[in-house]
Amino acid sequence: MQRLLTAAVGIPLLVAAVFLLPGDWFFGLTVLIIDWAALELVRLVRPQAPGAPLHALLLLVPLAALGLAMATAAGGRPPTAGAPTEAALPLLGAGLLLTVGIGCLVLLGRTPVREALPAFGAFAFGVPYFSLGILALYRLRQLDPWLLVLGFTIVFAGDTAAFYVGRRFGRRKMAPVVSPNKSWEGAAAGLAAALGAAVAWGWWRLGEVGAELLAVAVATAVAAQLGDLVESMLKRGTGIKDSGRLLPGHGGVLDRADAVLFALPVMLLAVWLVGPERLIP
Repeated sequence: MQRLLTAAVGIPLLVAAVFLLPGDWFFGLTVLIIDWAALELVRLVRPQAPGAPLHALLLLVPLAALGLAMATAAGGRPPTAGAPTEAALPLLGAGLLLTVGIGCLVLLGRTPVREALPAFGAFAFGVPYFSLGILALYRLRQLDPWLLVLGFTIVFAGDTAAFYVGRRFGRRKMAPVVSPNKSWEGAAAGLAAALGAAVAWGWWRLGEVGAELLAVAVATAVAAQLGDLVESMLKRGTGIKDSGRLLPGHGGVLDRADAVLFALPVMLLAVWLVGPERLIP
C-alpha cells in the first residue's frame, strides 16, 4: 500500500515538473534529485573506503552533467561534424575530470592505499552513471516533454508488472545471487507491459506504432531491468537492503531511480539514432 501511495503522490508532481518548469529550473531540479541518489551511493560505498573523499562525487556529477549538456547543446542532438570545436572542449573536460581530476582527488585527499581501488571504482562508475541520467532527463524533455513521459511510462509500467507478476507467478530465478526475488516470468511481464505502454503512447500521440518506436521501447525496457539488477548488485555487495528511507514503500531515491538511470540514457541514444522527428508529431 505504501508503494502505491508514494506513486500516487510522486507521479503527479513529476508530470507537473516535466511540463511546467522552465528549462534551467528543470535541469536544477534534476541535479538535486540525482545528487541525492549519488549521496545514497556514497553511503553504500563508504564502509569500503572510509578514508576516501567520496562526497566529492556530489560536485563532480553536476559538473560532468553540465559539460555533457554543453557538448550536446545543438538543439538537443549530438554534435555534428560541422562543429567539432564546440563539442571538443566540454568533452575533453569531461574526460580529464574522469581521469586526471579523480586521480588527483583520490591522491591529494590522502586516501589510504588499501581504499584507493574502491574509491576509484566509486568515482569512475558514479560520475557517468549519474551525470548521463541528468543529461538524458534534460535532453529528452528539451526534445519533447512527451518523450520523457514515454520513458517514465515504459520504466514504471515494466517495473510494476515485473514486481506483481514475479511475486505471484515467478518460478525461474533470473539472478538468484544478485536479486533472489527477480524471476524470468516477472521480466517477461515487465517487457510486455513496457511494450504495451509504448504502443498505447504511440497510438495516442502519433496515431500509429512504427518500428522506430518499438525499437526505442525495447531498448529502454531492457536497460531498465538491467539497471535494477546493477543496483541490486551494489546493495548486495554492501549487505544493505535499501539505499535509503526517503520514499515509503520504495526505499531511497537510488532504489527508485536505478532503472531510470540506465533506461533514459539508452533511450536518448536510441531516439537520436532513429531520428527524433519520427517520434514527435
